[in-house]
Amino acid sequence: MATASFSATTRSATGKGVARKLRAAGKVPAVIYGHAREPQALELDAHQFQLLLEKVPYTSTVIELEIAGGKMARTLIREIQRHPFKKQIIHVDFQELVAGEKVTVKVPVHLVGTPEGVRVGGGLLDHILHEIEISVDPSNIPAHYNVDVSSLTIGHSIHVSDIALGEGVELLTDAGATICVCAAPKVEAEAAPAADAPAEPELIRKAKADEAEAEKK
Repeated sequence: MATASFSATTRSATGKGVARKLRAAGKVPAVIYGHAREPQALELDAHQFQLLLEKVPYTSTVIELEIAGGKMARTLIREIQRHPFKKQIIHVDFQELVAGEKVTVKVPVHLVGTPEGVRVGGGLLDHILHEIEISVDPSNIPAHYNVDVSSLTIGHSIHVSDIALGEGVELLTDAGATICVCAAPKVEAEAAPAADAPAEPELIRKAKADEAEAEKK
């Protein structure tokens, strides 16, 4: 299970106007909710939160959220709202985790090794599915799944069903979905042979000669 720590500050004021002022001040409005707790409004440091997202796969990382006053909460980031065209985070939703209560998470899939079809046959490895969705106890959330592709030959693929999920993990993604495939190398089309010089001019001259002979008659 991957974990990371982050600090948040509680806030009492809410609303669009408050959110705009927070973002202008380099903060991100957020909320934490969960089992048997009322939603609580928070604010985050925008720069520090962006750095966190660059370090961890947030969909499967448990965030140890330290809220002002020293209270700790084990959470998952459930939603990140972003500005439609600016590089700006608009809002963040945290879900507090409860031991024994399963959660749904998306876990990254990493490919390990170089396929035989690439090493020997010059094939191309196409990584199609980059994450799978599972239901799991918070204490057993995998940071990622490694998929060994070393023995993959040209024309063959690896599917979700080939992943060893681990005990107590329920797969929610289609088991038949393709994770990766080793495709045959692309062959450049041979250049078409140069066409023979067209004979149309000769045919045209011949046609005109026939027309002239017909007029004499």
